[in-house]
Amino acid sequence: MENAIRIGAVAAVAALGLAGCLGTRPPARAQAAAIEVPAIARPGGETPEWWFRAGAAAAQRARAGTAGQARNLIVFLGDGMSIGTIAAARILEGQRRGDSGEENRLSFEDFPYTALSRTYETDQQTPDSAGTMSAIMTGVKTRAGVIGVTQRVPRGDCAALAGNEAASLLELAAAAGMATGIVTTARLTHATPAATYGHQPDRHWEHDGAMPASAHAQGCIDLARQFVAFPFPLDLALGGGRARFLPATQPDPERPGTTGLRRDGRDLVAEWLRRPGAVYVWNADQLAAIDPAAAGPVLGLFEPGHMNYQHQRARDAGGEPGLAEMTRVAIERLARKPHGYFLMVEAGRIDHAHHAGNAFRALDETIALSDAVRTAVAMTDAADTLILVTADHAHTMSFVGYPVRGNPILGLVRGVAHEDDNESGPVLDLLGRPYTTLGYANGPGYAGASQAQGAGAKRFPHAPRTVEPAVGRPDLAAIDTTDPDYLQEALLPLASESHSGEDVAVFARGPGAEAVRGSLEQNVLFHLLAQASEPIRRTLCRIGSCTAQGVPVHLPDRRRLLPVTRGER
Repeated sequence: MENAIRIGAVAAVAALGLAGCLGTRPPARAQAAAIEVPAIARPGGETPEWWFRAGAAAAQRARAGTAGQARNLIVFLGDGMSIGTIAAARILEGQRRGDSGEENRLSFEDFPYTALSRTYETDQQTPDSAGTMSAIMTGVKTRAGVIGVTQRVPRGDCAALAGNEAASLLELAAAAGMATGIVTTARLTHATPAATYGHQPDRHWEHDGAMPASAHAQGCIDLARQFVAFPFPLDLALGGGRARFLPATQPDPERPGTTGLRRDGRDLVAEWLRRPGAVYVWNADQLAAIDPAAAGPVLGLFEPGHMNYQHQRARDAGGEPGLAEMTRVAIERLARKPHGYFLMVEAGRIDHAHHAGNAFRALDETIALSDAVRTAVAMTDAADTLILVTADHAHTMSFVGYPVRGNPILGLVRGVAHEDDNESGPVLDLLGRPYTTLGYANGPGYAGASQAQGAGAKRFPHAPRTVEPAVGRPDLAAIDTTDPDYLQEALLPLASESHSGEDVAVFARGPGAEAVRGSLEQNVLFHLLAQASEPIRRTLCRIGSCTAQGVPVHLPDRRRLLPVTRGER
């Protein structure tokens, strides 16, 4: 029997240093020696090295008996897409087709492998998007509010940044010679997309004007600049956030009276265009007009801020591509590269709609994500492309009452009066008033009066600064709760609805997908993806260390990737 690799303490893990890979990948289905993970004092005894090794061990166990190796990796991230959101969105999509809805399936619900992902961060029980996406991208859990760094970097501490940047899947893929792409409906500098390329002690430092003077003095660089100065090959990036790339003196090409936000006078779009063959677009027509044979990198910034909600996109002045269209363009371009690709696609506005207390837009954005996944499935082969669909965290949206089958998911709860009665009617609370199936534990939908809207049902957008105590609940009998701008009631008054700490779902298909099962720590997703990609695995072995069976177990030193240049591929 093979002896397990024995590491008695975290310090011994670190002592592995920069040793090279001790072996090559074993033949298919060979039994690898178990990776032992040192015991730690919980809670709070974990270190970045421990998180990485524990994640590698969990992924190795999950992959036991499988030999899946993927040429291409696609990660779909529904920001804030809780399990309740998935259930409600599937019903809404089905009801839009005239069905009862409950039997419907979103595209990724047909994937053969599923798991649950635990989303807590090293310092927060209920997480944020920065720390959670950083865990998925780097293989180590970290603090809330930081981007692409280990937990050794306190939020806002530039002095602690050096040497604690964690290598991301995007960077590893690019260094391995794979094509790379980012697609998002949020700002390109927002937490989730930024975690693919950025390393920052504060997620809000998206442009230079958002950073304090102390951060500038300590040498921190804003995320927009980090994106343009990305030291690895990047083939495509599509999303919003144009104002973070343009100087404050430059008018926006689409929004009269709007300018960029940069105070340093730098035009980062112009700097992007200095790359050989680089292309920049800011509307759907320009994106569609790109020469498909062109080999240069593509940057698309379609809004000054976040892109429009799907519900409002058709009314956009300049014309925006939808998430499915951006996904199609990304796969078409990346698939032409000779060594496979890594693509991250985010439906960022699910989260924003939930924060606004607006279930309609959250579910509508989830359906748009399902459409994008369907596009990817149609364009790829399950024999060589691993597609993983998940969320970074959940939200407080609740799915309650006993509505009858086929009851409008955005409507009032209607129930059957008697078991032998086919007639349904509104279900009333103890105040004698109807209520909706969907609601929120907190947020802008609180029934009290605010400085913006009177007591009663609220409408989108609503970000109250102050609220008055509500007198009972509003009577919803005459309110159209299916209206896109209706805000579901919230139990507690908050200007922005909060995240939830519950687990989120993971769906997978393709080589290595069999390992997506059970209850996984969120950082394990990185290791499942990395171990399923031979180029990424080899790169991790080169800059870290591996077991004799070729499993990366040591937290890689990102600085060893940096000699890679744009011209080497």
